[in-house]
Amino acid sequence: MSQQTFSIPYKHPFSPDNKYKKSVVYFSMEFAVDQALKIYSGGLGFLAGSHMRSVYALKQNLIGVGMLWKYGYYDQGRTKDGSMQPEFHEKMYSFLVDTKIRFQVPIMGKDVWIAAYYLPPDVFQSAPLFLLTTDTDGNDDTTRAISYSLYDADVTYKVAQCMVLGIGGARLLEELSYEPQVYHFNEAHGVSGIFHLFKKLKKVAEVKKRVVFTTHTPEEAGNEKHDIHFLENLGFFSGLDLDTVRKISNIKGDTFNHSLAALSMSRKANGVSKLHGEVSRNMWKSHKNIAEIGHITNAQNNTYWVDSELESARIAKGSERISARKKELKRVLFKTVADQCGKIFDPNVLTIVWARRFAAYKRPDMLIWDLERFKKIMENKEQPVQVIWAGKPYPKDEGAIDTFNKLFYTSHHYSNMAVLTGYELALSKLLKDGSDVWLNTPVVTREASGTSGMTAAMNASLNLSTFDGWICEFSKDGENSFLLPVAEGDDINKQDCDNLMQKLETSVIPTYYANQSKWQQMVLNSMNDVSIEFNSDRMAREYYEKLY
Repeated sequence: MSQQTFSIPYKHPFSPDNKYKKSVVYFSMEFAVDQALKIYSGGLGFLAGSHMRSVYALKQNLIGVGMLWKYGYYDQGRTKDGSMQPEFHEKMYSFLVDTKIRFQVPIMGKDVWIAAYYLPPDVFQSAPLFLLTTDTDGNDDTTRAISYSLYDADVTYKVAQCMVLGIGGARLLEELSYEPQVYHFNEAHGVSGIFHLFKKLKKVAEVKKRVVFTTHTPEEAGNEKHDIHFLENLGFFSGLDLDTVRKISNIKGDTFNHSLAALSMSRKANGVSKLHGEVSRNMWKSHKNIAEIGHITNAQNNTYWVDSELESARIAKGSERISARKKELKRVLFKTVADQCGKIFDPNVLTIVWARRFAAYKRPDMLIWDLERFKKIMENKEQPVQVIWAGKPYPKDEGAIDTFNKLFYTSHHYSNMAVLTGYELALSKLLKDGSDVWLNTPVVTREASGTSGMTAAMNASLNLSTFDGWICEFSKDGENSFLLPVAEGDDINKQDCDNLMQKLETSVIPTYYANQSKWQQMVLNSMNDVSIEFNSDRMAREYYEKLY
């Protein structure tokens, strides 16, 4: 790690634009700012990374606080037969600056040393980032392990990680002599920091003046909850008595709801799409004295994600140029397919990609639920297709890992089906560049926003999706994307699967092969419609205008 000197009191390294002078600290468990810095797992990290890049571009007075994960999330390796297995390897970063800041926080009954490293903004053109770790001198093996792997499967360690982010992040700011006007908690992972703040400021009103909160959870069951005594024993509430904790965080009884606590101690909150804002207001409407919940739709950073040749062709309305460039980009992606899978894909063939975190509600394997129809599509020589899957399940989510491996084993039967490992920023970019269709199949209302389809659309890929998350604000069926009707009744899985197959058979595939002029117009419409509204510069501006 770099040993450059670091000055305290900390001053923001660039002069902020007049519109964005208010000082903000953004707490997030993960950030995907660059492929080289592996401290993210999926959508939350991609979103935070794009946000930090827009902060840099717009010269906003914001710094990020996150975690330095020794093993990252995990590396998606393969077993001897080629199926996936999680692997954990130590990561080293010479581009991070050791701030030499060390302080202790009581966690799990021990005084745990926390060290802070710094990512200067010019390394990846991002907001300045401070990253915290317990893998430092003075800690024993059990406490060093707190910052080993993102989202530890052990509940005690997972909560300890949240405490390092929340309490540790708040303590770091004190060590830096840096007092922001706004503390922005991106998800409720860092909520322990709000109790630290309350202990210092003594009044809920003073805390609320400073705290805002973004929720990413679309259903009540997804909000993290723990026994309040368990949390107290870990040191979660910074020594506050439980009566005070319950009172200020709207908690009744012994079940502590992290999101409810964050909403209760924030002055403003937001969901991450228009639909998610509505779902969130409905979910929390029975609770009094919580923050007003608006919405700021997620977005992705154009500058980072967009292929420059595709973008100049879009601006020139050059559909033929877009098609030609798309084939070049497909060739690049197909080298990875050949390398990993031993299959040669054809850039002239319609290529469908499903790639994001593997999770049951996202239904990654919907395409093979009706195997007969899938087989028919895959074996059609007149209008051929190629399908690629990629994505990381949580390393302990056996169901999602089984789904991934089932797809992998199914791919042995088709020379035009590939299942790739290593879905991180770099592979994500290749897949968005090289796909013609970006398939998105979540159960409706389960996806708060979803952002992978945005960056696919920026790179001339058409979304084929259920009606959920950001898609509701973007999609015009048959004009800029292909939409599945909302399934109703008892068996929504069967309906969605039937609708997907029908859409492919009667609309998507025939349009690509028999009506290229319509396809090209849809691609141009899609690129134009995504370019401003779903660029994270718009989102970063809205956070200053609506939330901060």
